[in-house]
Amino acid sequence: MAELKNLEDLLKHELMELCLVEDHLIEVMPGMAERANDELLKMELENHLEETKVQRERLRKIFGMMNIEMDAELIASPIEGMVKLSQDLLAEDASPEAKDAGLIAAAQKIEHYEISAYGTAAHYAERLGHLEAAQLLRETLDEEKMADTKLNDLAKNSINLKAM
Repeated sequence: MAELKNLEDLLKHELMELCLVEDHLIEVMPGMAERANDELLKMELENHLEETKVQRERLRKIFGMMNIEMDAELIASPIEGMVKLSQDLLAEDASPEAKDAGLIAAAQKIEHYEISAYGTAAHYAERLGHLEAAQLLRETLDEEKMADTKLNDLAKNSINLKAM
């Protein structure tokens, strides 16, 4: 990993991490959606997968605008552990309803990480004068917040009640 000397370096590092996260999510989200039993949950996960693909393209656009090249030393997505824990949890002998509640909890943990990371990156970009990049990052941040809200509403109003 390159030395982090200033806010510009931190922004580039955040963007690279986010790219790894989005790539990893694009790999695992189809399996998450497939394991969902509730049709609304399955649909929400499938919709967010498509949104995630758009978010990755936004990041690639920012990489081009800022002349960022991916650091080969960054080989692991920061959310791999969260995904692995959720997969282990869902492998347990649980009811379909409990598994759906666990899927939502896992997805929300990931959303919360993304909300934090996109918020940080957007602030850095804005502070550094990368206004178009900041706008693109805030667009994704808003989508991540909306995804979290939808998952939360689904959990509170349906899934968690069924899992009781």
